This record gives sequence, C-alpha cells and structure tokens, in this order.
Amino acid sequence: MTRPSIEISNLGPIGQLRTGRLPRRIVQLFAGLWLFGFSIALMIRGNLGVAPWDVLTTGLEHWLPLSFGQITIVVSFVVLLFWIPVGERPGIGTLANAIAIGLAVDVSLAWLPVVDGWPARVALMLGGVVLNGLAGAVYIGAQLGRGPRDGLMTGLARRTGRSLRLVRSLIELTVLALGLVLGGTAGVGTVVFALGIGPLTQFFLPWVAVRAEAPAAARQLTPCAQSD
Repeated sequence: MTRPSIEISNLGPIGQLRTGRLPRRIVQLFAGLWLFGFSIALMIRGNLGVAPWDVLTTGLEHWLPLSFGQITIVVSFVVLLFWIPVGERPGIGTLANAIAIGLAVDVSLAWLPVVDGWPARVALMLGGVVLNGLAGAVYIGAQLGRGPRDGLMTGLARRTGRSLRLVRSLIELTVLALGLVLGGTAGVGTVVFALGIGPLTQFFLPWVAVRAEAPAAARQLTPCAQSD
C-alpha cells in the first residue's frame, strides 16, 4: 500500500483560520499535543533516558520549585522569545503547544505508576518514543503552526542558510549538554529517541496530515500554502 503524500503549509495565524476543515484540525491539534505529553511521561516512568529537551527539564527541576510540566511550559515561552530575532511568527498551534504539552505531562505523571523491572521499563521507553513520533505527526499534521522548539529550528535554518538536520542536531546537542550540566539525566532512551524520532515522525505524517487548502486570495499571498 502506497503512503499518501502531503505538504505542510506555511500559513500565518489568519490563514490558518481561513483554511478548511478547521474543527477537525483543532481536535487533531489538541489530541496530538495531549498524546505528546503522555509520551514524555511514559519515557520518564521508564527511567531509561528522555529526549534532549526533557534532559534540560530534568536538570532545571534541581533548581526550580516547579513540576516537570510547569518547567516545560516556562521553557516553551523562553524559546518563543528567540523567535523574535529569527523572524518566526507564532500560529494557533504554537501557543497551544507551549501550554498543553506541559499540562499533559503533569496529569499523565500523576496517573502513571512508577514501574520496576527491565521489561516494563524498556516497554515504556520504546512505547514513549513511538508514541512521540505519532503524536508529533498528529499535531504537525493539523496544519495550525509549529511548536516553539520546531520554530526555533526552522527560523535558525532560514537565517543561517544551514540545513534543518544540522540546525536541529546543534540545538539538541546544546540543550542536552546544558541539561547534563544542570544535573539532568540521560540514558539509552535519549539515544533511541535521537535516532528514531525523525524517521518515526516522517513515517506517520502522511497518514495523519490534513490537506488544508487556503482560499484563493490567501494562496496568492502565501504561495507555499498550496498542498499540491
């Protein structure tokens, strides 16, 4: 079976609202964000290493009187400040991303029990990585704007002329190193995440992305909004 092909639009906030299938896309956005937070909680409970940005969060937990989810929200808004010099514009999904994922992590951690034993921990770690790839594809595929960290990556890539792969690698290595300096914890799950998240998101995205067609006027103003 051939996977469908689809492009991600580059519309601004108004264009996103004027694009079709908005109710379905909003539901998909928040479902993806909630699953994303749940996937982070799975990896935390697996206790075998978390994503590089989450290593930074675990480091900040030693210094801030806040929960993991609350720190995630704070970091998201700090990252948004770096959008200003690189010229990125927040969308509807950007602000939702900054808040909803942190809330989902805290709620999920309150519900998920601490587990013992390697089989359960490995299952939680692998399940978290796979679910994270799916959840990322779901909320990106809603076509309602980039998350704070994704926008930092695309903005820096555009400003520097470097590839997205290189910019993402440098950003994640930087936050990983900073997290470790602050006392954060990494592990085999961190390596599995780094190697697997890109291919997983790319695999799932064509299946869940909504083909969002902008009105004719918006397409003329924003050529890259066309999906075909």
